[in-house]
Amino acid sequence: VQLQASGGGLVQAGGSLRLSCAASGRTFDLDAVGWFRQGPGKEREFVAGISWSGSNTVYTDSVKGRFTVSRDIAKDTVYLLMNSLKPEDTAVYYCGAVMEYRYVRIRRKYKYWGQGTQVTVSS
Repeated sequence: VQLQASGGGLVQAGGSLRLSCAASGRTFDLDAVGWFRQGPGKEREFVAGISWSGSNTVYTDSVKGRFTVSRDIAKDTVYLLMNSLKPEDTAVYYCGAVMEYRYVRIRRKYKYWGQGTQVTVSS
């Protein structure tokens, strides 16, 4: 499975960005996709996740109500819509794929990762 993340950029506080994670290869083996982020000097942390069916989603508390994760079945692509962005959202964002949805929050359980995409929020 290959994952290709895109959509990062520079945005002012309060603005929006939509990240994309395009999957290819043996996507039928996947059970969930998660978004993680790594800020300067910080550990990579869980942001949001979605089951491959699209029926289940989960978010870390700091992004609830601002971020929305979704999936386009036809395109094998997962999106992360980020609204009301804050400077503390600045990070490199990564998408990953995990074999069981129950592990979507657990970084070490991920088998596949896409390259990161930089999100910078200016104040």
